[in-house]
Amino acid sequence: MIVSVASGKGGTGKTTVAASLATVWEGPVVAVDLDVEEPNLHLFLHPTIDGSETAHMEIPVIDEAKCTYCGACSDLCQFKAISVMGKLVLTFPEMCHGCGGCIAVCPEKALSPGKRELGEIDWGTAGRTGFLMGRLRIGEAMSPPLMRLVKLKLDRMISANRADAIIDAPPGVSCPAVNAVIDSDVIVLVTEPTPFGVYDFKLAWEAFCPLGKPMGAVINRAGLGNDAIYRFCREKGLPILCEIPFDRSIAEAYARGMIIAEVSRELRETFLSLQGRIRDMAKGWSSEEAAHA
Repeated sequence: MIVSVASGKGGTGKTTVAASLATVWEGPVVAVDLDVEEPNLHLFLHPTIDGSETAHMEIPVIDEAKCTYCGACSDLCQFKAISVMGKLVLTFPEMCHGCGGCIAVCPEKALSPGKRELGEIDWGTAGRTGFLMGRLRIGEAMSPPLMRLVKLKLDRMISANRADAIIDAPPGVSCPAVNAVIDSDVIVLVTEPTPFGVYDFKLAWEAFCPLGKPMGAVINRAGLGNDAIYRFCREKGLPILCEIPFDRSIAEAYARGMIIAEVSRELRETFLSLQGRIRDMAKGWSSEEAAHA
């Protein structure tokens, strides 16, 4: 099972929830930081890094001796990463999304695969929990290609250990966030009961609903703000999986880089209950899919 912990905006407690959930998870699990622009799950899990590799993306390399300047590659590329102007071919590696389409359609085989660096992938363990993260190189603009490579590594780790995965997704509802949650079995949306929290939570719900995944809400800093988020969840039939209280001890633990499930027995029980409800959602969804098959 793959569980994505997502949020409509940063600062709601998404990483806090992901770290605690991974810590109490029963059975083999891999904690994955897919917020490759600003990864911070490692600050809470304190993993031992066992391996690291540089991640690259395929880009086209032109052999102008073979090129007839037909423009097939340029016509195909919707991102304009390759352009044919008369007898000149220009490539823009930073705009390439690595689909390989230009190489496939070239009738003269004038394009061959090259590569450019995206960032790095690190993996290891945090106690009994597997750990995986990606980190974009400085100046790199595109995170989805690196996220896809992290997911390929995750697939191998899941298969090798027969493990579940808990993904700390990027905040927001842009392409990286959707890319992070699209393969999940369950999406956990973390929010807070404030006007900004509610507004961005609604955006996240609207963005992820078309994926057809079971979703539930975690209310962080419960007791702060108003009841708008509760009313929205009732209207949409979105289950509230748990509430994390607005409490000074939690804020102090977070500031020290602690896992909040370890702050008190009550909080540990909260996250154990959250795990149970997530598993129930996944089972319920599987049963529903089987009934429609």
